[in-house]
Amino acid sequence: MNGLFESVAENLVFVLQFLGVIVALFVVAVLLEKGAQKARGIKEPLFNTRKLAMIGMFSAVAMILHLFDFPLFFAPGFYKLDFSELPILVGTFAFGPAAGVMMEFIKIVLKLFVKGTSTAFVGDLANFVVGCSFILPASAVYAFRKSKKSAIIACVTGTLVLTVFGTAFNAIYLLPAFSKLYGMPLEDILAMGAAVNPLVNDSSILSFVAACVAPLNLIKGVSVSVVTLLIYKPLSPIIKSSNKM
Repeated sequence: MNGLFESVAENLVFVLQFLGVIVALFVVAVLLEKGAQKARGIKEPLFNTRKLAMIGMFSAVAMILHLFDFPLFFAPGFYKLDFSELPILVGTFAFGPAAGVMMEFIKIVLKLFVKGTSTAFVGDLANFVVGCSFILPASAVYAFRKSKKSAIIACVTGTLVLTVFGTAFNAIYLLPAFSKLYGMPLEDILAMGAAVNPLVNDSSILSFVAACVAPLNLIKGVSVSVVTLLIYKPLSPIIKSSNKM
């Protein structure tokens, strides 16, 4: 706990920027949800006691899944796959975009208290932002029209945005940020990719993200989407009945 507070103090400016990103994405989510409610001719509170309790439960499950991440053979070991977006996507379909951003935030906060940060919060910001790049587009599509067809379209949309945005975000921000954080030349990071993936050119950041990052994001988006589409309908009556109590 003391280590976490020390990390916050040492990286206060970045933490404040991180909080600014969270607030901005939450505002976007609220506007999307309000727009969807207006389009569907309904009006209901964004949150109530039961919904907040369910959000907490889904966030806790997401945090546990986040801890059980694992590397893949085609990317360096510091890139890991986890399925923490699965409970968040299910919860977001049930409760809306604002709940989705809140669950992503709570997941990160819980993880920080349990495990701390080894990346001066850079990796935590990345997980939050990239997670939202999947959750927000998917939930926005589904919020405007709740049907099996729109759920499929929502998952496809979220997966595509996750893959494109996550790949670009790594190339433009994350890799340079990690290079600066660890005092490691960017060429050395690219060489780590080339060592495990023959498609990576150790002088090209584009080849690195295309061969290592894009497939990882695509696998995550597709797998989470498929499982969500399989389990959401059976779970939906239970979630919704709990939300009405």
